[in-house]
Amino acid sequence: MSKIHPNELINIFSELGTRLQQPNEQLQILIQQEQFHNPWFTPANVERAILSIGQMLNADAIKKWLDKYETDKITEEKKVGLILAGNIPLVGFHDVLCVLAAGHHALIKASAQDGRLVRHVLNMLATIDARFSAQYSFVDKLKDFDAVIATGSDNSSRYFEYYFGKVPHIIRKNRNSIAVITGDETTGELNLLGHDIFDYFGLGCRNVSKLLIPRGYDIGTFFRPIETYQPVINHHKYNNNYDYNKSIYLVNSEMHFDNGFLLLRENESLASPLAVLHYEYYDTLAEAEATMNAASEKIQCVVCISPLKLNNQVVNPGQSQLPQLWDYADGVDTMDFLTSLSEKQKV
Repeated sequence: MSKIHPNELINIFSELGTRLQQPNEQLQILIQQEQFHNPWFTPANVERAILSIGQMLNADAIKKWLDKYETDKITEEKKVGLILAGNIPLVGFHDVLCVLAAGHHALIKASAQDGRLVRHVLNMLATIDARFSAQYSFVDKLKDFDAVIATGSDNSSRYFEYYFGKVPHIIRKNRNSIAVITGDETTGELNLLGHDIFDYFGLGCRNVSKLLIPRGYDIGTFFRPIETYQPVINHHKYNNNYDYNKSIYLVNSEMHFDNGFLLLRENESLASPLAVLHYEYYDTLAEAEATMNAASEKIQCVVCISPLKLNNQVVNPGQSQLPQLWDYADGVDTMDFLTSLSEKQKV
C-alpha cells in the first residue's frame, strides 16, 4: 500500500468523523438492527458510540494527536493482530484507527458482539479513500503477525501472554472507573455523573463502578439528581440484574441503598455487579488519593470535580465515556508502541 501522509490522514479521518455525526440511511438501519444481535446494543447506545467517535475525529484533534508521532518515517508495514473487546459498541475501534494511522496492516479478530459495527465503519473509511481497503483484514484466528494488541479479562490475559508473549504486544486486563464525591458538587454535576454510571448500562471500563464518598455524606444528595436515569430499569436485561442482586442483598440481610433502579453497597472492591454501585467512605481527599493510587493498575479513569494527584486520568462528571484520541486505554500509548515496532520474526 502507498504511504498516506499525515496531512492526508487528517482530512480522511475528519471526513469519517463528519459522516459518523450525520449517519446515512444504511448506518441508521444498522443502528436500529444491532439490538437484535446484542440486546445491550440499543439504538440509543449504538448511536451514542457512533456520535462520540464522530466528535472525536475532528481535524484539530486529529492534528494534535498525530503531531506527536513521526508516522511519516515508518518505512515498513507491520501486521498487527488486534483482539477486540465487544462489551460496548465500537469499543475496539480506537485500536484499529491507531494501526491504520501508523501505516500498518490491521489483522482484526472482532468480537461476535460488535463485528458488524466495526466492519461498517471501516467500509465507510474505505469509501472515503480506497487505499484503506488493503490496510485491514478480518480474521477468525490470528497468524503471521508481527505484533499484537489484545483486550480481555484478567483470566484471558494469561492465555494472551502465553500465545503472544514472544512478539511486541499490549495486553489489557480488567479495569473499572471510580468517582470521587467531595460534597461540593452541584445538582447539575451529580446529574452528569449519571452518564458515567449508566451510559452503555455501565458495561464499559470507563463506566463508574464505585464511589468514594466523604464520611457522613447523605446518600440522598447523590440519589436525587440521578432520578432522570430511571428509565434504564425498563431494559429487561438490566432489570433482571437489578432484581437478582437486590434479592441476594435482601435474603442475606446485607445493608444497601436502593432508589428503584440502582443499588448502592458498601464494599472495597472496585468492580461491582451490573445495576450495583460499590461505595467506600474516606476522611480526607489525601486518603482517597492514596486508596486510588494503590489500585491504579485496576483503574481506567477517575471522575471528580477537584484536581487530584493520581496516576490515572481524571475527568469531569459526564466525561468518562467521551475520551479524546490521546486518552489511551490503561494509560499505554498505543501510537508510541506502533510507531516504534522493531524487526521481529513473524510467528
